This record gives sequence, C-alpha cells and structure tokens, in this order.
Amino acid sequence: MVRFFAENLIVLSLVAIVAFFGFASERFFSITTLSTLLNQLPALTVVSIGMTLVLISGAIDLSVGSVLALSAGVIGAGVVLFGLPVPIAALMGIVAGALAGLANGSLGAYLRLPIFIVTLGMLEVARGLAYLVTDSQTVYMGAKIQAFALPIDGLGMSASFMTALLLVIAFEFLLKSTVFGRQIVAVGSNESAAAVSGIDPRHVRCTVLIISGALAGLGGLMSSAYLGSADPNAGIGLELSAIAAAVIGGTSLMGGRGSVMGAFVGVLIVSVLQIGLAQIGITEPTKRVTTGAVIILAVILDRWRKT
Repeated sequence: MVRFFAENLIVLSLVAIVAFFGFASERFFSITTLSTLLNQLPALTVVSIGMTLVLISGAIDLSVGSVLALSAGVIGAGVVLFGLPVPIAALMGIVAGALAGLANGSLGAYLRLPIFIVTLGMLEVARGLAYLVTDSQTVYMGAKIQAFALPIDGLGMSASFMTALLLVIAFEFLLKSTVFGRQIVAVGSNESAAAVSGIDPRHVRCTVLIISGALAGLGGLMSSAYLGSADPNAGIGLELSAIAAAVIGGTSLMGGRGSVMGAFVGVLIVSVLQIGLAQIGITEPTKRVTTGAVIILAVILDRWRKT
C-alpha cells in the first residue's frame, strides 16, 4: 500500500486537489471550468515539455515566457502587417523560437557560458524584441487565428489541445525509448561519464534548448489563438509555471531524472490550482503563496519518495 502511494503520489495529489475544489466551489464541476482548463492547458503544456527536457539534461531555460511573446509578436506582425497566411506566419513564429533556443544553446553549451545567465539574458532580449515587433501594442488577429483554439465539431477539443496531447505522447516516447532520450538522461546524470562513453554533452544540451525554444514558439501560436491577438506582455512568469509543472511532475532540478507525462500531470495540478483558487475567492498574492508552497511540498515529497 505504501509503495502504491509513493509510486502514484502525483496522480493521487491531482485527484485530491480536484476533490477539494469540487467540494469548496459549486462552480468547479461545470462546463465553464472545463472549458477554461482546456483553453489554458496547451501553451503551458508545450512549454513544460521543453522545460522538462532541459532540466533533465542538467540545464535550465529562463527565457521561455519571453520567447513565447516574441513568437506571438512575429506571428501577429506576419498576419496583420504583412498579410501572410496564418500557417506561414505560424511557422515563422516557431522558427523565431527555435533561433532563440539556438542562441541559448550555442552560448551556453559551446561557449561554456553559464546557461542560467545566458537564458536570463535571453529573457530580456526576447521580451524587448517582442515589444519592438509589435510596437509595444497588442496586435489583434481575431478569427484569422482563433480557429486553432476553437473546439472541432464532433470532438469537443481544439486542434491546439490535441496538438499538445500528441506532443506529450511523442516526447515521452522520445525520452524513454530513443537513443537521444537516453543521452539526455545520461548527460544530466553525469556529464563526465557521458562524455567518456562517446556522448557530446554540448550537442545534447544545445539540441534540447533548441527544442525548448521551438516549443515556446508553438506556445506563442497557441496563446495567440486563445486570445485572438499577439500580446507583447504574454508569458510573463510562464518560465516559473513550467519549472513548477516539471518539478511537481517528478523532474529533478539537478538533472538526470524526469518524465514528460509527469510534467503534464504537473501542468494539470498548476492549472487546477489557479482556477480553483480563483473560484473560491483567493486573492492573487495568496494564490502565488499557495502555488509556491505546493511546489516546495512536491520537492520534499519527491525527495522522500526517492530515499
């Protein structure tokens, strides 16, 4: 029984949180709450996937929120200012995110600069570029892009949400069942041993940072589709939510251990907490305190589970 509890602690925690808010709020079990949850999940989910891979490799990416805003700005400029088709503008936004990840990886992995500092710098650079691209104004795209976030007839889920789910499955498979996935874990567990065995830690870390940037770019598309606009202020604090989701899901901040599926459960916990606390009238400062306390508790419980 104790073993079952330890192995399923994250899922049981999610069930307990859902049950609590279901009891505390009459509106929690409703179509409106479900709709809000499904709309909030995609962008945080894809960003958390990238963050999980980066953390497992023994690095960190603090720039994902700003990169999301930059990618959204590129998409908005492409659609509104240059009249590009949405698919072309969306591809440009994802490429912009990947290029930001390439800059992070090149400076951090190959030039041996501290990745924490490099991505912290990119946080400011990408946010500044987002303001420049959008002229510091929200760029409204409306129906041109909102179709990606609207429920598909007969399925009840948006293309954005289904894309996020498919990516969770794909990257969980990559992490657990491919050579590159094992290389990510090996580099995060022991970089020196990985290098001796023929793995280039620089290549692995640079690649995961590019993936993280590209997924943040995709998050920019999902955020823009949900809002119907590109907001240069989008994604502020998103890096903390992504790290929280990954850590709650069992990813080690020291590297070498983690799960994309676990991170998705972490995303669900973070999202349910935000919605549930708002419904029972908790103020924003108290919400932040509560969310932070849950993160710390998750780390403590995970350490207990591994001992």
